[in-house]
Order: sequence, then structure tokens, then C-alpha cells
Amino acid sequence: MIRIDKLVKRFGSQPILRGATLSISRGDVAVLIGASGSGKSTLLRCVNGLETFDDGRIDVDGLSLSAGMTPSERAEALRRLRRRVGMVFQQFNLFPHMSVLENVLAGPRHVLGVPRDVAEPKARELLDRVGMSAAVDRRPGTLSGGQQQRVAIARALAMEPVVMLFDEPTSALDPRMTAEVLSVMSDLAASGQTMLVVSHAMGFVRRSARTVHVLIEGQVVESGPPEQVFEAARHPGTRELLAHSELS
Repeated sequence: MIRIDKLVKRFGSQPILRGATLSISRGDVAVLIGASGSGKSTLLRCVNGLETFDDGRIDVDGLSLSAGMTPSERAEALRRLRRRVGMVFQQFNLFPHMSVLENVLAGPRHVLGVPRDVAEPKARELLDRVGMSAAVDRRPGTLSGGQQQRVAIARALAMEPVVMLFDEPTSALDPRMTAEVLSVMSDLAASGQTMLVVSHAMGFVRRSARTVHVLIEGQVVESGPPEQVFEAARHPGTRELLAHSELS
């Protein structure tokens, strides 16, 4: 489903990703962990085309991004890619002037051109799935952070993506709201949705991840199931990370 091959990203002269390589199978729930500044969010943004990169290649469901693309080639690849990849950010990025329902309808109607009478039942179904069916007519500003993030998940799912990307989706939430959002994500994981998640929520990682990728100084140093990474890490950098950071 996803192959990231020798990805290099610099900000000026500062290297952020130093040949990061990983692969994700269809239906996998993959979680990136690492210390702050290790390049986790940058890697995720490269997958969705929100960041350019200096070397390497990304393949998503048969579509490719490479560092050597011309601007026109990249623009066409991104147009197709963003119809297949949904992303949920740390901040909710909902349209404040639209109702909850209109936020979820915006992508299918205005990007995919789906008629409202076709898109609306699906949008309502998704809002029910994330526990927000009672809020369809409310504006985002009247909702809690956890509620807004659940609407953001429904909005991303409305595009019927082949993969969902989550960039620390609970970092701005208190513990109760975090539990609400992680419950929705766990349900998605159980349903077979392909997911790539940057998260510090180790309970979610242990419970729902199928594969954990450890990113240290811009390189994926270890990949494996949660029980192997947390209980029998092979790389000394992983052991140090888990022993000396909040991830433990």
C-alpha cells in the first residue's frame, strides 16, 4: 500500500529525514514513534504531498512521488494522491462558518463532484460512526476539542481514502477527549482501515498497532509488532528512547 524509500528532507542545511525507509501493507495500522524533532510529522506530511523532499521516493497505492518530478508531474500526482489519502492533523482545521454536516460534505461535493442526495446519507452515517450524529447542525466553535477531532476524522473518511494519516491527533486534547478520539481510531483499526499514525499514546499503540516504526534522527531504525519493539527492542536507539523519554 505504501512504500517510502530512502527519503531525504532538509530545511536549509539542516537534515530532517536521512534516508527514511519503511513499508505498510494494506489493512495495516502502522505507528511512528520517536523523540521530538526526529522527523515523524515531516515524514507524514511528505506522504500527503504537504512537504516536498530532496531525495527518495514515495509510492501510495500505485501512485508515485519522487524528488526528480517536474512541477507539472508533481501537481498531477498530488491531485490523484489526495483523493486516496485522508489526513487528520493536531489542530482540527474545520471550516468555522459551516455546520458539522457541511464540513463533512465539503470534500465529496466540491472535490469529487458527488451529488448532495448521494453524499449526505454517507456523511450522516460517518458522523454516527464517530458519535457525532446529534451535532450535525452545530458549528465547530460550539464543540469540544475531542468532538471537533471526531468530526475531522469523519470529514477525512468522507473522501473514502485508501489510507488515513494521523499526525498526533490527540496532542491538543485533555485525557477525557483523548480517550474519545482514540476510541474512534481503535474502531477504524479494527475495521481494516489502513492507517499511518504519529502518536505518543502508548496505550493505543500497544492495543491497536500492528507495526511500530521507530524514527531516530531522521532514520527508521527498527520496525516490528508492538510486543517486539516494547519488550525486546533490537536497536540500542530504541531501547534508549523507551528508557529515557515519556514514551516509556
